[in-house]
Order: sequence, then structure tokens, then C-alpha cells
Amino acid sequence: MKQQLLPDSFVGLSPELVLDAVESGGWRCDGRILTLNSYENRVYQVAIEDEAPLIAKFYRPQRWTNMEIQEEHDFTDELVQHEVPVVAAIKDEHGQSLRYFAGYRFSLFKRQSGRAPEILDSATLEWIGRFIGRIHAVGSIRSFEHRPEINPQTYGEVPRQWLLEQGFIPADLRAAYVSVSQQALDGVARCYERAGNFDVIRLHGDCHLGNVLWLNSGPEAGPHFVDFDDSRMGPAMQDLWMLLSGERHEMQKQLADVLAGYEDFFDFDTRQLYLIEALRTLRLMHYSAWLAQRWNDPAFIAAFPWFNTQQYWQDRILELREQIALMDEAPLWPV
Repeated sequence: MKQQLLPDSFVGLSPELVLDAVESGGWRCDGRILTLNSYENRVYQVAIEDEAPLIAKFYRPQRWTNMEIQEEHDFTDELVQHEVPVVAAIKDEHGQSLRYFAGYRFSLFKRQSGRAPEILDSATLEWIGRFIGRIHAVGSIRSFEHRPEINPQTYGEVPRQWLLEQGFIPADLRAAYVSVSQQALDGVARCYERAGNFDVIRLHGDCHLGNVLWLNSGPEAGPHFVDFDDSRMGPAMQDLWMLLSGERHEMQKQLADVLAGYEDFFDFDTRQLYLIEALRTLRLMHYSAWLAQRWNDPAFIAAFPWFNTQQYWQDRILELREQIALMDEAPLWPV
């Protein structure tokens, strides 16, 4: 019996279907297909006859609505119009960027070459900062209507409650997790209170260095931003703190370099310095729930064999305790 496509899975997404989907847009594939590193969606590099390869992204069923995906595409189109180096979805002859084939939703992109940026170089960080400032300048023009916001509820309280309700926390660690996660959320609330009222804008949302590709030379030299799949509303700091790493003095220097470029195009509200460790804490809590919610996907079980073990949850409890202490420290520099 032919296996039925489940609405919440990628079962049935075969290489043949991927090629047929790309060819439905008018291209001729030469049969070569390379699976790229992506867990949330399924992403492939597809070779095209007599042309450069295309990147095909098939969206995880039931994650985003069509309107939410379209808002992501509209945002990247807007950035391209403002000459910000982002990779936007290719539109068809009807001007549509979200495509459909055999029950799946997918988009096509030009392949963007590049390497990881050199974060130890001040000029590189300043260059990246300039373009993030330009992304935020465009992002502040209007708001998403359908995409959610990154805040303590969506990234903290909701995933915490879901994990507890679904029974992922081992019974002997449950009391410890309940206590430390609540203390962590209390710490997040204090950080947000110190930051006061700040603007919430459209963001990249997942602006780690893996989503920044660097070209050394040519007219397109510099950073190129890819994968706006997690684009949401949120504080500007969300797109900045993931660029920071190392000891405190190292992060101070990195942030100074980034903001030196950023503020050429967009004003930075220094009160958001209080949010760095709060946003890191929220991401850690959200990440555990993200893994748990995908645990029926065989790709996740294969890629994250250490998840949902006793050791995993012990480490998360220790991690949150460390974050509780960090959130009570002074910001990277005086506000």
C-alpha cells in the first residue's frame, strides 16, 4: 500500500518529488540534488540544466500559515528594494513567491555563495552592524500583522508550560526544573523591567553567524543575510546578541564594533543592553521546546540523539541557574 502523506510531516517528500516541484516552475533539472543542513524545513540544492543551481525550501507543514510565510517574503522583498544584501524568494510569472506542489508549500532561491565571517576582525563586525542597522531601519517602517513576537511569553512561558504538560521533564527532575525555570522567567521579567519601554520592530529573528555569508571581493563583497524563516517582531537586541561570544571584555569589544556600524543607519536604545542575557535565557527555553515539539520527526531523533536524556535535562537546569546569575549582573557597559 502506498504510504499516505501526513499533514504534519515530510513523509513522501522524495527526491523525485523535489525535482518535479522545481520543474513545475519552468526549470529543467539535470537530476543532481543535494540535501542541505536544515531541520525545521527541508532544503535542497537542485542542479539546473545550463544554469546555476537553485535552492528549494519546503516548509514544515502546519508551522506557519500562508500569510505568515508571505509576510517573510514581503519583508525580504522590501529589503532588496532598499539594496540590503538578503536572499529573497524567486517569484513566478504571476508575482507569487510561495509555491505549491503535491500538498507541500515551497519556495525557490538563488544559491548564495560565501563563507563564515571573521568575527575577530573589527572591520567585519562593523560592516555586519551597518547592514543589520539597515535591516532594522526597514523593519521599523511597518509591523508584521500575522507573524508572532519574541517576548517572555512566547519564548519563555508558553514553551515552559508545554514541556511540563507533555511530560518531557523526568519525574525526579521535574521539581527542580519547575523551580529554576520560574526563577529564570522572574529574572527575565526584571531585565525587561529595567529596559523599560522600547520599540518592537520586524527582525531577522535568528541572526547568528551561520545565517551570514561573507564574500571577500567583487561588487557584492561583504555580508549577505539568509534564512528569514524565524523573522518576527521583537527588540532590536535580538539580532545583535547572537553575534557576541567569549568573555565579558570580548563581548564588550564585539558589541562596540557592531554598534559602530549599526548606528550609521539606525539608533540603538542602550536600555536594551539589559536584554542580552534575558534573550539568551528565552532562546534556551524555547530551544528545548522546539526540539520536543519536533521529536516525532525521524530527522530530529537522528540529529539530536542526546536530547530528552537524563543528562540533557540536568544540563538545562544547570544552564538556567547560570543564566539567573548572569541576568542580575550589570550590563556590558553603563546604560
